[in-house]
Amino acid sequence: MPQPQYLTVAVGQLRKNPWNSNQVDAANEEKIRESIKRNGIFKPIIVRQVPGQGGFEIIGGEHRWEQAVELGYTDVPVVDLGEIDDRKAKEIGVIDNARYGIDDTLSLGEILKDIGVDDLQDFLPYGDTDLTAIFSASDIALDDLEIDESFEKDADPEQEDEKPVEKAPKTHTVMRFKLSLGDAERLTTLVAKTQKEQGLTTEDDLTNAGDALVHLLGAQITPVSDNSIEDLQAELDMAVEED
Repeated sequence: MPQPQYLTVAVGQLRKNPWNSNQVDAANEEKIRESIKRNGIFKPIIVRQVPGQGGFEIIGGEHRWEQAVELGYTDVPVVDLGEIDDRKAKEIGVIDNARYGIDDTLSLGEILKDIGVDDLQDFLPYGDTDLTAIFSASDIALDDLEIDESFEKDADPEQEDEKPVEKAPKTHTVMRFKLSLGDAERLTTLVAKTQKEQGLTTEDDLTNAGDALVHLLGAQITPVSDNSIEDLQAELDMAVEED
């Protein structure tokens, strides 16, 4: 394959290929446009030359090119792969559209918090429901970690005889579980819909989501006493020992 050439060319010199399988709806086209407005075109459009035809055929980046035209760009950055055949062009196009990994939700949540803007959904491929799920997963219940913070300060002799301040009883806990991506998306959508329909919006995001999940489960959840919890723990321990 020829050595790729990095160029800046007029938008009118580019044209679509006839086999692009990557379809983008209007909402995500708007996100691409907003991303370009914020950050420019930092990823060159992948093109090739076709013998007997002028200009360049787009292999990857068709939607970036379209939105650049909508925004009034007169030229765009491209990487020209030269004269490659249809088979190789399609192979590269599929690779360009593919994604080989998935985000670690906790790490992604921290990155998005570091970005620290309120309109992430305007230029990233996530909706409000997606962002709520990401940020909820990145919250950690520090009380559940039972961290000994005594190392942070030396004991004050004058306070040694003082009665320790009692810790307020816990009323909530954070539960973590893993779902397939499809199930997680459906559950997140259902929880968000229930929050809205039932007016479960007065607490923090995690509590609102938990209340919505409890509402969905309804009668399947019965109040649990302290004795019931102990009995359940004993049963679990016995089951583990039998295994």
